[in-house]
Amino acid sequence: MFGNWRVMLWCQTCKTLSSDRNGVMTMRQASSLFLCALLWLCGSAQAQAPAATQRIRGDLVALDGLHLQVRSRGGETLAVTLAENYSVTMVVRIDLAAIKQGAFIGAASMPQPDGTLTALEVLVFPEAMRGSGEGHYAWDLKPGSMMTNATVAEVATLTQTHGRQVTLKYKDGEKTMVVPEDVPIVTFEPGERAMLVPGAHILLTAAKQPDGSLTAGRVVVGKNGLVPPM
Repeated sequence: MFGNWRVMLWCQTCKTLSSDRNGVMTMRQASSLFLCALLWLCGSAQAQAPAATQRIRGDLVALDGLHLQVRSRGGETLAVTLAENYSVTMVVRIDLAAIKQGAFIGAASMPQPDGTLTALEVLVFPEAMRGSGEGHYAWDLKPGSMMTNATVAEVATLTQTHGRQVTLKYKDGEKTMVVPEDVPIVTFEPGERAMLVPGAHILLTAAKQPDGSLTAGRVVVGKNGLVPPM
């Protein structure tokens, strides 16, 4: 409806311009044209703006059909409506050795004073998900944390801490990250809806609807009681 109104305003302005017998744009016509263009640009920006999202980490309280209730880590109980074709992805713990050259990983981390990063968790993506969310950007696992989704270019073993130091390369740059021995290392595997039972540890990214409700098309659940670390 808003888009049709903009088109009508644009057409009316053009009609006014064409009716000028001297072919000279008046100040009033120029102002109308500027206002019309401004409204059109604003409306286009609104139409293209992505829906706001909310990342929810917590424990499943109940699932009734497509209506899910989750208690967030902050103690708030949230209601989320799942899509009819929603999927379930399982998070599985794997060995540190899976972080090897050529692997595509996603790692939450904390920046260090020397410019390096210290990993809080590492997700080794299945090959089919290579390139997902590639880049380096702010994350909400902890205040000040970052997320880096990138290809492992180099790996060095840290003999004193038994961890890893990795060079991560992504399309806009590269980062050096230390992966302590005790941080969770996980991957994704296909899950089943039957895993969504009360008490299951889940993670989901919900879209905020205009009326304030939350919807989601995928639920991530930890295998055998694992808390999704990302």
